[in-house]
Amino acid sequence: MREQQTETVMGLAVLILAAGFLAYSLSVGGVGKRPGGYDVTARFGEAGALTTGAVVSVAGVKVGAVSQISLDPKTYLAVVRLNLDPTVKLPADSTAKITSDSLLGGAHVAIAPGGAPDDLKPGGEIVNTQGAVDLFGLIGQVMRPQEPKAAPADAAPGAP
Repeated sequence: MREQQTETVMGLAVLILAAGFLAYSLSVGGVGKRPGGYDVTARFGEAGALTTGAVVSVAGVKVGAVSQISLDPKTYLAVVRLNLDPTVKLPADSTAKITSDSLLGGAHVAIAPGGAPDDLKPGGEIVNTQGAVDLFGLIGQVMRPQEPKAAPADAAPGAP
């Protein structure tokens, strides 16, 4: 009987501890929409490892999160919706770039503010974008460089 009570208490302690970790990670991670935040969109040619909930930063400081990623069926570009802190006003000509967190994966959106006098409005779009870079593709090109194509053997020298 006593052993059963001990197991029950330990199980409850584990559940309470797990709930505490979950609450802490959600508060620190900033997943989801920020109350009072505003949404802007950006279109990228390559989204890479970007996921919803990824950090949006300016000068390395978190200013928002990725709230949605979808594909535009007409242009085949990745449409990324960013939820930004309402206190951060970005110039309309700002640039958004998807950058890698590390070699192991993960990505975030880094925004470089522009110099335009007017601000990016809620619901607006960041036009200047740079998609994710395929690091493994670049490494593969360095390790296995493509040899230049040789001219066909039957072609006369100097002939087009």
